[in-house]
Amino acid sequence: MKAAGSLHGGATPAVAVVDGVGTVIGWTQAAEELTGYPAADILGRPIGSLLPPDGHDRDGERPGAHLPRTGLTEIRRRDGEVVIVRAEAAPLTLGDDAGSRQESWLVSAIPATTTDRSTATGALLESLISSFPVALAIWDKNLRCVWFNKAAEQLSDGYPYYRIGRSLTEVIAGIDTEAVQAAMREVLAGSRPTIDREARWSHGGQERALSISLLPLEGADGRPLGVCSVALDFSNSKARDHLDLLREAGVRFGSTLDVMKIAQALAELAVPVLADYVTVDVPEAVLPGTEPLQRLAATEISGPVFRRAGVASVHDGALESLRERKETVFMPPRSPFTEVLRSRRPHLERVLDTSPGTWLDLDPDRARTIHATGMHSLIVIPLEAHGDVLGVATFARTSNPVPFTRDDLLLAEELATRAALSLDNARQYTRERLTALTLQRDLLPHDLCGSGTVEVAARYLPSDTHEGVGGDWYDAIHLPGGRIALVVGDVTGHGINAAATMGRLRTAVRTLAYLDLPPDELLTHLDHLMTKDARGFDATGATCLYAVYDPQTSRCTMAAAGHPPPAIVTPSGDVTFPSLPTGTPIGVGLGTFQSHDLHLPAGTLLALYTDGLIESRQADLDTGMARLSDALAHAARQSATLEHVCTAVIGSIVGDAPAEDDIALLMARIQA
Repeated sequence: MKAAGSLHGGATPAVAVVDGVGTVIGWTQAAEELTGYPAADILGRPIGSLLPPDGHDRDGERPGAHLPRTGLTEIRRRDGEVVIVRAEAAPLTLGDDAGSRQESWLVSAIPATTTDRSTATGALLESLISSFPVALAIWDKNLRCVWFNKAAEQLSDGYPYYRIGRSLTEVIAGIDTEAVQAAMREVLAGSRPTIDREARWSHGGQERALSISLLPLEGADGRPLGVCSVALDFSNSKARDHLDLLREAGVRFGSTLDVMKIAQALAELAVPVLADYVTVDVPEAVLPGTEPLQRLAATEISGPVFRRAGVASVHDGALESLRERKETVFMPPRSPFTEVLRSRRPHLERVLDTSPGTWLDLDPDRARTIHATGMHSLIVIPLEAHGDVLGVATFARTSNPVPFTRDDLLLAEELATRAALSLDNARQYTRERLTALTLQRDLLPHDLCGSGTVEVAARYLPSDTHEGVGGDWYDAIHLPGGRIALVVGDVTGHGINAAATMGRLRTAVRTLAYLDLPPDELLTHLDHLMTKDARGFDATGATCLYAVYDPQTSRCTMAAAGHPPPAIVTPSGDVTFPSLPTGTPIGVGLGTFQSHDLHLPAGTLLALYTDGLIESRQADLDTGMARLSDALAHAARQSATLEHVCTAVIGSIVGDAPAEDDIALLMARIQA
């Protein structure tokens, strides 16, 4: 057997012998030094008496506590202090004078902060952890520091909590640890790590900014023992600027689905932290309204067609750029740009070669600009996502005399990768939105017209949000006897499916209207149709308002299926919203609809609309209906034609703000 002191490179482990029921029957001097218990006070007691209480005590002993464990665990010293140790347990067979054999355990323990150097691996681990350039520290469950490495020690002047025995709960002027305390307790409670949490403080004339990650430490029995903190110091460092840059890139790129805005954000973010001049050029196919992206190709005599989507410079007016945004960009053959497109690998030219015989001979305008601005270092990176090259990002230095490094290239690649993913999302969204919008417009009536007694006008405004085009629609249907049916509806959801479902519903309403059904019966049939043919109507439901005006009686009969009531502007200019039985949305299958009759004299304005006109994140339905009432009253007084009334109402309520939801507005004016 090895000598006890050799097991841990000079740190003598505490050794105890425990019998099969967990009673201590052997105790060493090292065990006394570690726990504070002399042999006379511990022999014959259960080993569980050394374990701290955790709310599961039973007569001072945790159930199963007598069973030896191997790994990290806690012990309670005689003075009440809890120490984290690494324990090892091995079965031991003892014999007595009678020749019987007794199963026991040999248990050794050493403080967790003492490194095992009995092997080359242990020595290497100690050297690595101690000299690791990242501040590492271990905190117990009371948030006291029980160990830290050299990197943490270097921060102790500005952050005095990196000292053995000091607790984060202690108050030190200039340092607020409440957020870190809360994060550590959350890690202890849930055993889930916290990654990259920013912490700042000012102490002793030092300003510090750290990125802190917190990792749970668990014992051999699975209970939390403490927290390991990993702190990266970004105070006044280039690395901190790069981290801030990537964080801001995530916010800027993720806040828009506009290709041009993403490209411009990439250019602006990299100047001046990374480069003095940045351009982002994308193929025409990536821009809105163009054909799907084809594989880019470049030959010795020609290159693919690009357009400048983003440009930024430390110089006012971007003197380095020969092209404005949206202008066509020429990619010279054999240039770094075409080579990047061909190989799909980044190009780093620490010292830009402008000597005769290079690719610049084919692009004299660019060569003159390079010489005039002092451009001396270049990075070109393909913007690639999901196998498609979506563009090229170029980074150059002019005022900064330091050439680009490999670290700069890595940062540029990370920025380009994030931008490319956002560009791909924007491209896909734009294509789908244009498809849905085209389908929506094709399915809406193109020849909307009234009758000799009813003038009609309509507007459709698609949503500007990320959800895309919805399923709003309107229609005017001529019926026998000079009557006219007016209908607006709103399909749940957005995108192509919602637009297609809208088209099916509009066709169904027209078919049922020609059967000359009353409004409540028409909605009942429509509800049953949508419920039974769920595959044909790919949506969870729809709202609808259907009204039929009879000029012979001046009566308007209407019924609603979960839709807001129409607005009525009387000849005198008063605006009212009739109280209609709202009914259930189409597709629920209940068919609970009721018709309501109104008398509409000549000169009355009737406005049917979808909820996008009156509802927003900033205003509830009542506020929206009040705004609609004011807009209708004002527009009816100021505008002579119904077309102008429609335009004025939309402009008054929506204005230049992006539409949060699709808007459909159908207006009818009763004539004599």
